[in-house]
Amino acid sequence: MNETKKHSHDHDHSHWSDMDLKVKTLESLLVEKGYVDPAALDVIVETYETNVGPRNGAAVVAKAWNDEAYLERLRENASDAIAELGFTGRQGEHMQVVENKPGVHNIVVCTLCSCYPWSVLGLPPVWYKSAPYRSRVVIEPRSVLSEFGVKLPEATKITVWDSTAEMRYLVIPERPSGAKDWSEEQLAKLVTRDSMIGTGLALLPNEVPA
Repeated sequence: MNETKKHSHDHDHSHWSDMDLKVKTLESLLVEKGYVDPAALDVIVETYETNVGPRNGAAVVAKAWNDEAYLERLRENASDAIAELGFTGRQGEHMQVVENKPGVHNIVVCTLCSCYPWSVLGLPPVWYKSAPYRSRVVIEPRSVLSEFGVKLPEATKITVWDSTAEMRYLVIPERPSGAKDWSEEQLAKLVTRDSMIGTGLALLPNEVPA
């Protein structure tokens, strides 16, 4: 069973395309003049995409797993609750959490551009901004999840949340078993960027890198 939660995309998409063009032009000029090593730039981008940025969101999820009162504050006003941990900034002013539970799975997309909660997840991955993901995940979310390696029971309800300039989403993945007495710092290591978008699951305790 699939469901898509759509909201109005009241923002100027030409602005984003124009900005992308300006960034690429500047990057090309810097590389051409020898000011920037493209390989080093790729490493920096990858670091912020997968390591630095998502650690903020992982801290939010870990606290939500360990602190029922904090989870309730997230449900009531996610932006304020996230700000309690010091994570604020552009692209994260209007946040809502959606929770994965047995039989319920949430996944996030921005169908018209690439709205993304930078303050908790860092830079959006390339695939999140790609046309195939943005179009297919709404129509066939189960197939897209399968391509990410996420196999869900047929009875699981999948809800697709359409992110906008007015509202961005953070998925609270299911807490894995086997980590009952873990600290928030330990729990954060189980939380991946993809699990907070809904295209992945939290790691199992034995999957945490040594």
